[in-house]
Amino acid sequence: MSSISALANVHSKGYYGDYEGKNQEDILRITETKNLLIIQIVQYKNSNISLEDITIDGLKLKNEPLTIINNKDTRILWNAPKNWFLVSSKKELLKDILEAFKETDFAVTDISHSRAIIEIEGKYSKEVLKKGCPFNFNILEKNNSINSTYNGISLTVDILSNDPNKIRLFALRSFGESMYHSITDASLEFGFEII
Repeated sequence: MSSISALANVHSKGYYGDYEGKNQEDILRITETKNLLIIQIVQYKNSNISLEDITIDGLKLKNEPLTIINNKDTRILWNAPKNWFLVSSKKELLKDILEAFKETDFAVTDISHSRAIIEIEGKYSKEVLKKGCPFNFNILEKNNSINSTYNGISLTVDILSNDPNKIRLFALRSFGESMYHSITDASLEFGFEII
């Protein structure tokens, strides 16, 4: 059995909105990201384990707001106090994660198939997010992450790059199509390409 993308019924390649006559670098690019390992890691309140003693894919967890620790394949997003999202293209990491985070100190949950993921790239990416999200995106930089809402949809925002702006958005799978329509609707004035 194969998995079906959260956006399989709405994600159609092509150009949309006000793209005609614009330079290619001024047009937003929107993609759906699939096949990532997404693990939520939560340290129990009564746990005394030091985070300095734990390494996954060469990365150590940091308990600092907005922080992302990353390498080429894996990103660890601070989600809340003692709560992280580990996102990786290396699916085999799950075994290492389960060994490193003992069930007496951590809750480890594979949420890979519960999220719809959209990436939006281009110099107007933050402008699109400002249309539906109350957060001040001007203060966010590369390797920052927040949890917020976009037109009433809960999402996690991961800033992948500043030049050009490249932002990954995670929403619950059941809200995936609503998020997709909200983002693409807000992108119409800038023109965008669905890849």
